[in-house]
Amino acid sequence: MSGMALIWAANVKGLKPAAKIVLIQLADFHNKETGQCNPSAKRLADECEMGRATLFRHMTTLEECGLVTRHARGDGDGGRGSNQYELHLDITLGPSALPKGGGPNGVVSQNETGGNVSKKRGKSPKGETGVVSNRDTNLTIEPVKEPPTRKREAAMDEEAEKILAAYPSDRLRGKAICLAQIEEAVKEGIAPEDLLLAVQAYATDSAGFTRSKVCFSDNWFQSRRWKAYVEKQAEDREKATALQADHQARLACWISDRSPMCKHITGTQVTALLASKMVSEAQLQAAGLRL
Repeated sequence: MSGMALIWAANVKGLKPAAKIVLIQLADFHNKETGQCNPSAKRLADECEMGRATLFRHMTTLEECGLVTRHARGDGDGGRGSNQYELHLDITLGPSALPKGGGPNGVVSQNETGGNVSKKRGKSPKGETGVVSNRDTNLTIEPVKEPPTRKREAAMDEEAEKILAAYPSDRLRGKAICLAQIEEAVKEGIAPEDLLLAVQAYATDSAGFTRSKVCFSDNWFQSRRWKAYVEKQAEDREKATALQADHQARLACWISDRSPMCKHITGTQVTALLASKMVSEAQLQAAGLRL
């Protein structure tokens, strides 16, 4: 799964819902390390919950507006393998935003049978046909990432799964979209632990609701309803910090005044006061407190 591809697919404008589903499912098959995207037509149709003819019709739409290009591939034995799909992540406009007379980049669409492979008009400099002879070579995109990057992405995937798992299980929907939105929020600077607390808070708040009033998870994350919970968490932390500072100030006054109330100050509080530099060791000793 590629979070970048999923975010791109979710943000593409101008597509009909069914075509958008096909695009999102393709993005979910996109390998973020190799750039490969090669699900079989049957697998893709099953994931989109539509027939092959319907799938190819919507795939044609995606090709015509330049979002996707299909490349036929051989199976290594002279036969035909599953298509290689190239996602054009720099394009974000669907058919409603395109001029009349066809899509950008001179893309020729496939028919609904999936028998003809779309390709750019004209021959390539090397006279290539757009058909890839072997599924393990001549891949369209092969970005190379360093192992530390892969580790960080794997950790992010694990955190995103954990956050999503906290959502009310009977209202989970659109897992790929949810994970992409979580990853996007983290990239914006939202701490994963804050997102987790936000989801847990919503799950608690909605526990007594009728299920029809509990938001589906994909809508909840896409509409950024977690934001109100994260903001409230920040406010609560600020209030707690202010109360703690006020309490420490009172304790520091007791110590500086050598008040009889000093006997109620605990060892943990003494350590915290020293760390905050609100009192000195000499003042503590004068107030009869042990370090």
